[in-house]
Amino acid sequence: MTKLKIHQAKTVFPLNFIVTFLGFLDTHLLIPIVALYAWDLGAGVGMIGLIIGLYSIANTPANILFGRVVDRVGYKKPLIIGLLGDAIAMCCYAICRLPFQLALVRLFHGISGGIVGPATMSVTAEHAAYGQKGRAMGFYGMAMGMATLVGYGLSGVMASRLGYNFIFYFGSGMLLLGVLLAVVMPKAKAPATAMKTSLSQDLKKIGGLLRRRGLVTSYCSIFAQYFAFGGVVTLLPLYVKGLGMEVFHVGMLLATFTIVFILLQFPSGAISDRIGRLIPVTLGLGVCIVSLVVMPALGSFGLLAVIMALYGAASALLFPSISALVADHTTLDERGRATGIFHSLLTAGVATGAPLMGWVAHFVGIELGLALCSGAAALALIIAWVDLGKRNPGQDPQGERG
Repeated sequence: MTKLKIHQAKTVFPLNFIVTFLGFLDTHLLIPIVALYAWDLGAGVGMIGLIIGLYSIANTPANILFGRVVDRVGYKKPLIIGLLGDAIAMCCYAICRLPFQLALVRLFHGISGGIVGPATMSVTAEHAAYGQKGRAMGFYGMAMGMATLVGYGLSGVMASRLGYNFIFYFGSGMLLLGVLLAVVMPKAKAPATAMKTSLSQDLKKIGGLLRRRGLVTSYCSIFAQYFAFGGVVTLLPLYVKGLGMEVFHVGMLLATFTIVFILLQFPSGAISDRIGRLIPVTLGLGVCIVSLVVMPALGSFGLLAVIMALYGAASALLFPSISALVADHTTLDERGRATGIFHSLLTAGVATGAPLMGWVAHFVGIELGLALCSGAAALALIIAWVDLGKRNPGQDPQGERG
């Protein structure tokens, strides 16, 4: 790397860390209170489910669509627009008076939020030095984890003491701060091959990315990771309640998971850079499977806290490597699409894992339902062995495309 690129990287990564944190904070501020807010506006149970799900329904395709935009114009302008859109959406929550209005705002918020993920991940991929992409993606994962931890922690306190509107305006203010930081980011280098393409050509490119070795593992693993997590956040509170514990204990268990996930991101990324992606990915998926299978066999808070810490460690081991695979196996002019697919599968994993595993648990019981959350991870583990294991002995473990 030239001195200019090194200087830019030192500037961009701290900025992008804060922007990523702020860009995902709004979503996690809302998750604990959206259902209650919708109920207060007069929504029934069915309408509440639709309102909650509309964000993911809009966000999943939006990530892919705006990833295409990032490939054409670079990450900076889309990032600014996405953060502004999210800030407007947060203000709009406060003026809703009917469930239908809230549903429209959720739809808009899901669309605008679909810009932030591909843009921030593209920043990380573009400025990461060769041989340090795992570390860079670990840093990126830390920002996402911090948004989850802080958002969940602040939301309940703010709602109970200051009301829903304070959360909406606070989230909007944080996003506007993110806009200011995004404005001072170095301008993205426009891809040399960027050009207008037809929808059919775009679909072919997306299809090619979905079949590309390395990316297959990344995409299957991120979907499996968040599918399982969706199941856990749905069933764990019910399991803990059945043991006679309170909501406080659920919050502490999820906080344990998140803190371990944050703390181990960067070390995991460094390990991935040193030994390649296969071992961290397969070990992370394997430990994830063990954690989920053992979880419903435990009956005390202390043991559940230990297994949630282990589950957090497994997720932390996995995320930087599967994120780095996207940077390893893509070129500059296709990174927006690739990161868009990654984030869309992340969203889709939670959106399908939560209701599907809840439905499964309805028939087989909560304990077995929790254990079956490991099924997606087991399938991803098999795919990773097949996909990443077919490499030539002398091939760079970090991928062909650097």
